[in-house]
Amino acid sequence: MLDLEDFSVPPPPILTTALSGTGIANLPNQRHKIVAKNGANFTIMVCGESGVGKTTFVNTLFTTTIKEPKNLSKRHMKSPSSKTAQIQITKAELEEKMFKVKLSIVDTPGFGDYVNNRHSWIPIVDFIDDQHEKYMRQEQQPCRKGVIDMRVHACLYFIKPTGHTLNPLDIEVMKKLGSRVNLIPVVAKADTLTPTNLEKFKQNIREVIAAQNIQVYTCPIESDDEHVTRRNHNIMTALPFAVIGSTQDVVTFDGRKVKGREYAWGVAEVENDLHCDFKKLRSLLIRTHMLDLITTTEEVHYENYRQTQMETRKFGEPRTEPNENAKFREDEEALRMRFTEQVKAEESRFRQWERQLLNERDRLHKELEAQGEKVKELQSELEAYYHHQRDKSLRK
Repeated sequence: MLDLEDFSVPPPPILTTALSGTGIANLPNQRHKIVAKNGANFTIMVCGESGVGKTTFVNTLFTTTIKEPKNLSKRHMKSPSSKTAQIQITKAELEEKMFKVKLSIVDTPGFGDYVNNRHSWIPIVDFIDDQHEKYMRQEQQPCRKGVIDMRVHACLYFIKPTGHTLNPLDIEVMKKLGSRVNLIPVVAKADTLTPTNLEKFKQNIREVIAAQNIQVYTCPIESDDEHVTRRNHNIMTALPFAVIGSTQDVVTFDGRKVKGREYAWGVAEVENDLHCDFKKLRSLLIRTHMLDLITTTEEVHYENYRQTQMETRKFGEPRTEPNENAKFREDEEALRMRFTEQVKAEESRFRQWERQLLNERDRLHKELEAQGEKVKELQSELEAYYHHQRDKSLRK
């Protein structure tokens, strides 16, 4: 009897080239030249309520005016009919040391600004899924030259510095986003909390994230370089990142000119690790882990979406839209309940009217019977009178 191991293919031998080499070690250099020539696409989504400093943070992060500040005087002019988040895309091209990055900033104005925010996160989730869908459809085309890639590589979720913990809206939205994109929680306006309260707030957020099983982005920590491992560990221990955003130059008490916010007690510096985690977040997004964010989006989130879609439809078939739109589910339910209440009210009114008619019918029947009895009595009296008159006439 033959053993299957007899037919196993041995691994290829590892050959060592001569000391001078053949040049295969130059492949990373070739790859570097190709990447440097083509540049990179990088898309960041900033999500959070109005007034937490998303625009200021973006401009501070890239040290230039990427997004124009909003006109606060027109904030009260929002359309009351649009009670969900909107999507605004700002594109820019940054160049540093002959390397270009095509940057896209996705903002979500209107998120969390209403009394009822139950469905405000749906346009955000739909946008992320739509970008995966558009990229997948482009990959299925015969010609894939000039593919437009707007997949979101990092989503910064800004948390209001309440000092307590995540609210139900934050938990629900972060659950939806964590399974679709590299989610990075950020505590906005960290200079409004004392160091003790800020650390307690961050610990409460970490506990809720663990308890609710919310998926957040975690960069690779272990490395052959001990310095890199220690740096990655310091970055991850700062999660959620407490940041201060400011594009203004202020002068400290010791005469240094820094980016920060000036108060009566001193200056809150943006790039001071003792004041906030801005430098760690910038390092995570741009300096050390931008490629990992892009790769994770490609190999994890996009692949999860692609595999899920390919399991439920044929190649080239469009995505099936849900029969029920969740945005209007609550309104539909409210209309159904109101219609039911109106039907019940009309039925109650009809039953009451029917009872009144029946009572009136019974009353009329009783009156008719009473009148019939009176008629019979009158007929009896009339007959008795006729008999009496006839007997009287006969006696005469």
